[in-house]
Amino acid sequence: MYDIEVKNIDGESISLSHYRGKVLLIVNVASECGFTPQYKGLEELYEAYKERGFHILAFPCNQFRGQEPKHNDAIKIFCQEVYKITFDLFAKIDVNGEHASPLYSFLKQEQSGLFNSDIKWNFTKFLVDRDGKVVERFAPLTKPKRLKKSIEKLLEG
Repeated sequence: MYDIEVKNIDGESISLSHYRGKVLLIVNVASECGFTPQYKGLEELYEAYKERGFHILAFPCNQFRGQEPKHNDAIKIFCQEVYKITFDLFAKIDVNGEHASPLYSFLKQEQSGLFNSDIKWNFTKFLVDRDGKVVERFAPLTKPKRLKKSIEKLLEG
């Protein structure tokens, strides 16, 4: 996983090796989805655990009924102004199909979903341990606060 490069919301390339040794929650997000209010819960998780080496990596995706039609600049403004997001936000990507991000190809290979590995909807969450191992996959319906025990377990090591 740490060999993969992604682009942040400002278009700068970032190596995932930057996150080596951290506990990560990787989420595909969208600003016009019924689950969009989960941004608030995600920010609360980040605030609660960031001092202990926890990071959230959010990847906007427009593959589910066009629920992320905005461009990266508008996504950034929306997340900062509406939800006061301070965790790491990345450039819009595909999570399924021929043009799926290498990161998401890796995540899906490590933790397949129900019936197949495809991401079913926005706000699918992957929890990654300090060694880069994908340890859990959570459905979009899973609210961020329900991840606390899993996150704490990884942070305690």
